[in-house]
Amino acid sequence: MPQIFHILSRALSIMLHPLFMPTYGMILYMAAMRVRTPNLPSIYIHIGIITTFVLTALIPIILMLILWKRGSISSLHIDNASERTTPYIYTLICFGFWCYFVGMIIKMPFVWLIVAIGATVALMAVTIINRWWKISAHLTALGGLLGGVFSIALYYSMLPTMLIIGILIVSLLLMYARLYLNAHTPMQVVCGYILGLICTFIPNLIIYHA
Repeated sequence: MPQIFHILSRALSIMLHPLFMPTYGMILYMAAMRVRTPNLPSIYIHIGIITTFVLTALIPIILMLILWKRGSISSLHIDNASERTTPYIYTLICFGFWCYFVGMIIKMPFVWLIVAIGATVALMAVTIINRWWKISAHLTALGGLLGGVFSIALYYSMLPTMLIIGILIVSLLLMYARLYLNAHTPMQVVCGYILGLICTFIPNLIIYHA
């Protein structure tokens, strides 16, 4: 039984890897826009999702594979906090290009640009904090996803109750998984979650409800 829990915890950590969160967020957003705007061009949806995946997941993963092959990191999971700085910096650069793409190329609504910038700021904060304390990047990313959902819901005056409940349930499962794997302390996962939520939601809350 412990081995099953370990496998499930590791699988959940992979499926909910921080690098996948922007893509999940973009998919959710495009799905919502397709419902609100049925005539939204499919090419716009595909470009948004594919480019987000390439810039925030595929390229950083390739860079991490290169670092792993060169021996700069001992594991693709980057469990050692001291090894996280270099891959995080590379990922920050990729996220910067993603923000430019969202705001200047496909010109998504300003609320989404703020979410993208907030996610980048959260990653920057995690990069800095990890030099002294191993805050959870997984929970920061998932908290950022929830903050993004709150921001979009606020902007469009929606209340996706089931989606929010679903993310909260998944968040609890991921918290348990990271703790079960001894990857973090309870404080590190909670602080990571709060950090992500604040970075992606509070700026939009101030802008649109100041």
